[in-house]
Amino acid sequence: MALTINPRLRGLAPSGIRRFSALAAKTPGCVSLTLGEPGEGTPPAIRDRVGEDLAAGLTHYPPNNGFSWLREAIASSEAARGVSPEVATPDNVIATVGATEALFVALSTILEPGDEVIVPTPAFSLYGSIASLLGARVVELDTEPAGYQVDSAALGRAVTPRTKAVVLCSPNNPTGCVLDAASLSAVSDTARDHDLFVVCDDVYRLLSYDGEAPSFAPAHPELADRTLVVGSFSKPWAMTGWRMGWLLGPSWIMGQAAKVHQFAVSSIPAFVQHAGVEALGTDVGQMRESYRRRRDRVVVALGQMGLPTPRPRGAFYAFPDVREFGLTSEEFCERAIREAGVALVPGAFFGGEGHVRLSYACDDHTLDEGLARLECFVNELREGEASHARA
Repeated sequence: MALTINPRLRGLAPSGIRRFSALAAKTPGCVSLTLGEPGEGTPPAIRDRVGEDLAAGLTHYPPNNGFSWLREAIASSEAARGVSPEVATPDNVIATVGATEALFVALSTILEPGDEVIVPTPAFSLYGSIASLLGARVVELDTEPAGYQVDSAALGRAVTPRTKAVVLCSPNNPTGCVLDAASLSAVSDTARDHDLFVVCDDVYRLLSYDGEAPSFAPAHPELADRTLVVGSFSKPWAMTGWRMGWLLGPSWIMGQAAKVHQFAVSSIPAFVQHAGVEALGTDVGQMRESYRRRRDRVVVALGQMGLPTPRPRGAFYAFPDVREFGLTSEEFCERAIREAGVALVPGAFFGGEGHVRLSYACDDHTLDEGLARLECFVNELREGEASHARA
């Protein structure tokens, strides 16, 4: 038998976000506004717990799904925000290697080859990559015509006999938009009428600027039997390098999901788990306020540049429209790095061609310098177009 590789891998491209981040790193002096990497450090009290646990010898195998006290803290946190009490229990929690593994476990548990999963776009590309690896297919639901909300009629038209699930992310990556109650109800009605799973990527829910953002699981407990919630420590507590997240769902799903987790990674490290409990008890208000201030500066700056941008209401991304320049989003970003020394992410990677993603998770100095370079770049593009027109 010939030596072969899983053919599904050949159709998968490496992360475009990471590609442009790497290109920025290789460009001397380039300012990178690519990654959703908080400029702040992990709060000291959280970091200190790791040292304490290492000193205490907490270095052996933990339970596969996480220590009971971590799962209890996660379940309590989810219950406090209104997730169904029948679901928000320690037995229904899996502590995962970041939200990435939680999403992989969730989709691996519910998707079969040939299934379809609806993803409102623009959206994080990971959903499509995982689905493709599993032999499923993503159906993109363009939300731009509805102001980045979910239009009930459009969602209904996206459903086919092969549809298995809908994936939601609110606040959204890459737009920063928050799904409103009508959007969540549209998803609820469709999931109920067509027997669909709902996977909620809630990693940015604590980074909502106008009070707690509406979330699907608390808003629609009647669908608790088919809703999977993904959470993460990475963004709210600046713990991206810790690789800690969780998956929560009804017991009939989680018993099977635990098998995927067990055979993929066994468990997350023992000595970081008390730090997770510490994080859940740490207020993120100051962090959120820092992002809100940066959001305000970014919105003003992009407005002065004449780049139409949906106003972010959460997370730490802006998604300006660059279609006026007649470039693809990749061309725009490649030239921005080469000609202006500022790195952004093409909107095409999120199903939003004609836009670019700007991350303002970075420190203030980096953000200010990046915005200044972006302004010079777009001004030069416009001057070039004007000179061409005069010629």
